[in-house]
Amino acid sequence: MSTDKPGPDRKDPSGVDLARVALRAAREQARARGDAARQKKQARRGGGLRSGAGADGRDPMALGAAINRLITERGWEAPAAVGGVMGRWPQIVGEDLAKHCVPQRYDEDERVLVVQCDSTAWATQLRHLAPALVARLNEDLGHGTVRMIKVLNPGGPARRYGPLRAPGSTGPGDTYG
Repeated sequence: MSTDKPGPDRKDPSGVDLARVALRAAREQARARGDAARQKKQARRGGGLRSGAGADGRDPMALGAAINRLITERGWEAPAAVGGVMGRWPQIVGEDLAKHCVPQRYDEDERVLVVQCDSTAWATQLRHLAPALVARLNEDLGHGTVRMIKVLNPGGPARRYGPLRAPGSTGPGDTYG
């Protein structure tokens, strides 16, 4: 015989138990809605777990990365590479030659490295070494980066005008200063 009244063997949920069941169901539904919303948001952002706005060009970055990005954006790869060579000049040409011959500038259009020497003897020496040095620089920087090395002779002493100088005189012609 079946009765709808609760008996000692059958327990109907009381008010507290009903509240717990309803709360658990509500939490599961909220979690499911939240997971669906989170997945939808990640799909819009391109995946990944991030907080805040998406990455863009204004985000902070390391100094080295920022400099590399600037060099690439402006097309300064060759001048920057040649600038690195100027910083490593003693390792490239040797200590003796580096003491007497200093790179001054790099002309990107002509692909010419201009080097100033402190005496005509060292300028002559560098002119003899120029083809091998161009090959070594291009091996380090990439083919065709340096086409030629222009060697500048040493400048003469500064011209001074005063009571002991004759008008129009160019002074001593010795460049071995």
